[in-house]
Amino acid sequence: MSSKKEQQLRKYGTLVVFFILQVQIFGFDVDNRPTTDVCSTHTILPGPKGNKGPVGDVGDQGMLGKIGPIGGKGDKGAKGLPGVSGKKGKAGTVCDCGRYRRFVGQLNINVARLNTSIKFVKNVIAGIRETDEKFYYIVKEEKNYREALIHCRDRGGSLAMPKDEATNALIADYISNSGLFRAFIGLNDMEREGQFVYADNSPLQNYSNWKQGEPHDPAGHEDCVEMLSTGEWNDSECQVTIYFVCEFLKKRK
Repeated sequence: MSSKKEQQLRKYGTLVVFFILQVQIFGFDVDNRPTTDVCSTHTILPGPKGNKGPVGDVGDQGMLGKIGPIGGKGDKGAKGLPGVSGKKGKAGTVCDCGRYRRFVGQLNINVARLNTSIKFVKNVIAGIRETDEKFYYIVKEEKNYREALIHCRDRGGSLAMPKDEATNALIADYISNSGLFRAFIGLNDMEREGQFVYADNSPLQNYSNWKQGEPHDPAGHEDCVEMLSTGEWNDSECQVTIYFVCEFLKKRK
C-alpha cells in the first residue's frame, strides 16, 4: 500500500472516530432513539396476512348474568300416582250427641217461628181493620184451610168469624180494597156435611151471607168457606191454597 493511501485511510478513520464521539456527546444515537421517533420519519407498509394461529385454551367461567323475566304458566302436569295409605288413626271419644242434636233442631224451629212472627208483625203494621172488640188482618200467604187455621192460632188469634152483618161488611171491604177476589174465613162443615160451624166450634145461627146457590157440594169435597170481595160466602175445597183473614181480640184495659 502506498503512503498516500495510508494517509487517506488515517484521515477517514480520524473523521469516523470524531463523528462517533460527537454523536455520543450530543445524544445523537440513532439506535437508542424511541421506536416512535425512528418510525415517525419512515413510512411502514403492512405486511401480508399471517396464518391462523392455534385455538387457545378454554378460559375461566364468566360472572353470572341477570335473571331473565318470569316465563308464562306452564301446562297442567299429568296426575300423579296415588300416595301410600296413612296410618290408622286413634279411636275417637264417645259423644252423647243425641241431646245436642235435639236441642239444635228445636232451636232451628224456634228461629223459624220467630222469623215468621217478625214477618207477620211487619205485615200487620202495614194495615189492619178493627171493631170495638177485635182486630182483623189479611195474611197474604197462600195456605190451605188447616194451615191458615194453625197460622192464626199460633199468633193468639183465629180465622175470622163474621157473625153479624157489620163485621161481614168490614171484612169484605178489607178484601176488596186489598185487591183480592177471595180469602178463607173461619167457617167449615168438616165434622158433619151441611152443618157449618165457626172456627171456635160455635154453630152458624142467626146470620149468614151465602152466595146465591151456595152452599152447593154434591161431591162432598167442599167443606171450607171463603169470603168473596162482594162479602158473599162460598163453600170451597179445604186443600186449595189462598190468602186468609185472621182476627184477634183486643186486650181489655
